[in-house]
Amino acid sequence: MQFNRINDEVLFATGPLVGVRAADFDAVKAMAAASQRRRARICAHPDPEDRVHEMLICHARGVYVPPHRHHGKSESLHVIEGECDVVFFDEQGVLTDVIRVAAPGADGLFYLRINSCAYHCMVPRTDFFVFHETTSGPFRREDNEQAPWAPAETDAEAVAAHLSSLAMALAEHGRKKD
Repeated sequence: MQFNRINDEVLFATGPLVGVRAADFDAVKAMAAASQRRRARICAHPDPEDRVHEMLICHARGVYVPPHRHHGKSESLHVIEGECDVVFFDEQGVLTDVIRVAAPGADGLFYLRINSCAYHCMVPRTDFFVFHETTSGPFRREDNEQAPWAPAETDAEAVAAHLSSLAMALAEHGRKKD
């Protein structure tokens, strides 16, 4: 299969049939590890204007995906490799729920669909978290609302503080469940 490299994080599939081999995804994992933002993806849809977006995504440990929500869209993810906490927040940024997702055979859901317009983010628990995501298109940045209380990706110090605080909140949430 052929892929067009759009940037350091994104490959778009070309042609009428899209298939991905293990070697293709090894390359995407390497891209994620080398990416400043610690993520990479293969877009199976040929164009950002498509009505259905299917992506094979890799998040490397330490990725920061700012808490965000999607207006008028649902998203589903099917785990291929690794484990991740999908973390949900209220309007003020208080953690409200954590859902563990993991590859089949591990402890967690291997499929999750998010129908609500809730702030959420993903925190990988393994070196690499690989998943298939489906959502509706076309892609419009304004459809994704970053939480006003979440630091911008460009503020390294604030991101580090946020991730540290989130790790403590996740640990506390885990203790409450036990």
